[in-house]
Parts: sequence; structure tokens; C-alpha cells
Amino acid sequence: MTRAIEIVEVGPRDGLQNEKSFLEVSQKLDFIHRLEDAGARRMETVSFVNERRVPQMAGAEEISAALPHTLGRSRIGLVLNERGWDRCVAAQCDEANVVVCATDGFGIRNQGASSADQTAAMQAIAARQKAEGGPPISVTISVAFGCPFDGEVSEEQVLRIVRAAADAGVAEIALGDTIGMADPWLVRRRIEAVRKAAPDQRLRMHFHDTRNTGLANAFASVEAGVDVLDASCGGLGGCPFAPDATGNIGTEDLVYMLERAGFETGYDLGKLIDTGKWVSGLLGKPPSSSLARAGGFPAKPA
Repeated sequence: MTRAIEIVEVGPRDGLQNEKSFLEVSQKLDFIHRLEDAGARRMETVSFVNERRVPQMAGAEEISAALPHTLGRSRIGLVLNERGWDRCVAAQCDEANVVVCATDGFGIRNQGASSADQTAAMQAIAARQKAEGGPPISVTISVAFGCPFDGEVSEEQVLRIVRAAADAGVAEIALGDTIGMADPWLVRRRIEAVRKAAPDQRLRMHFHDTRNTGLANAFASVEAGVDVLDASCGGLGGCPFAPDATGNIGTEDLVYMLERAGFETGYDLGKLIDTGKWVSGLLGKPPSSSLARAGGFPAKPA
């Protein structure tokens, strides 16, 4: 195989946002630099959210200012509303990832707004980006498979947002399994439905491993033709507003699986494993990824 799979590293944002230990700005920057040295070329580095609600994400402007534009690298800022968009533009991020919740139950608890209101905000941001300029936009649909408050999420709930994003001219749409409840068969059905609703949009997938199905869902996505997947070094992650939600699939675990099969990712597996252990040590916890425990195969000589 020579097919390349792009892995968007989300450790500095999704990986850290639910941790009890807070990293200093200098430590976050060190994390980002280590990840880029390990091969990350596209990465969620900051989140423009209310720091009182998510104090782990403090320092977004300072971090962005310390990351000058670099050819071949894209530093992404997470945006929930137009206030976040204004901050993202001022910080000169390379990309903005706008989040829209598929359910009202999660949207009100997570963002203080209904799904319809968030969709309208996303469309307003896209319109402003076209009229005023600013970084390119992607849209992530959170709880796109199931919600901790509203239960099962229907296909139509997701497709309403997909169509709105496509109509707004958003080039890339991500489906987020925020609470890690999806299965590979549901993933394939949802990918097929989204492709029919928005055939011109690039599709990205974002999986959490709460119920040990994350890598299986990533496999199903690749088999269905998806070429962009999110992952978090060390398997860190979770959502402050999703009870019992655990980390994203580990970047090193995903890289190992894909590269064993012959796909290209551009990552250095050894450096990823070392980085996952390093950042987990800062947080005072063992890394969640399997590769941190078992290492790659075949093992490299000591």
C-alpha cells in the first residue's frame, strides 16, 4: 500500500482539557514541539473557550503567539462561537475548528446553546470568513453517534448539521464520537449517509476509546475511504461535560496499526511513545495507549 492517512494530533487540546493537573504554557509548548518533532503536521494546539469553564485551556493567545507560521504545519484553534472566532483570528491560527453539538442536551451543557443555535453560529462564522478573511474552517459535529444526556443520535440529527456546513462552504466535516459509544458498523453507515448528503466535503473522524472500540472504528473509517483521523498522543483526552468519557485513541496506537498494514502516516513511532510517556509523567498518570506499555513490533535493539 502507498495510501497516506493524515492523523490530526489533538493531544494539546482534547488531550489536556479534561485533566485534573494543569500544564504551564511553557510545558504545553514543549508538548507541541515534541509532537511536531515526532511528525505531527496538523495539530489542535489551543481552544478559545471560557477559561473559567475549562481552565486547562488557559493561555491560548500566549501559546499561539509563540508558534510562528511554519511551512507544512497547521496549528488549529478550537472555536465554539463568534467570540471564539474573533480570538482565533486575532491569534492568527492556521485553521479554526468550529464545534457543533448534534444534540440539545449536550450542546446546552457543553456550550450553553442548542444545536440549532450552534449551527447558526457556525454559518455566521463561515460567512464572516468569506467576507472578512481569516483561517480556513473545518466543522466537528460532537456526539455524532450518541449523547450522554439525550441517548441515541439519529442520522437525521447529524445530516442537518452536515447539510448546513456544506451549504456554508465548509470544506471539511468531522464526526466526533465524543463519549466513545460507536461501533464499526454504525460508523460505516454514518459515513455513507454523510457522503450522500455532502459529496464534495472532506470527511474526518474523531474517536474516543471509552468502550474499547476506538481503533476498530478507525479501521472501519479507513476501510470506508476516510483519509483523515484525529488522535491524541498517550491516549489522553476526555470532555469535562461528558460523564465518564475517557481519552481519544492513542496516536501511537493508530500509527502502529496503520503502518503495520502499509499505510503512510509520516510519524516516528518511537518519538510518539516517548512523548506520550513524558506528558503523562507531567500529568502524574500512566499513558493510556497500548504502545506505551508494549512498544512497537518488531522491537528495536536497546
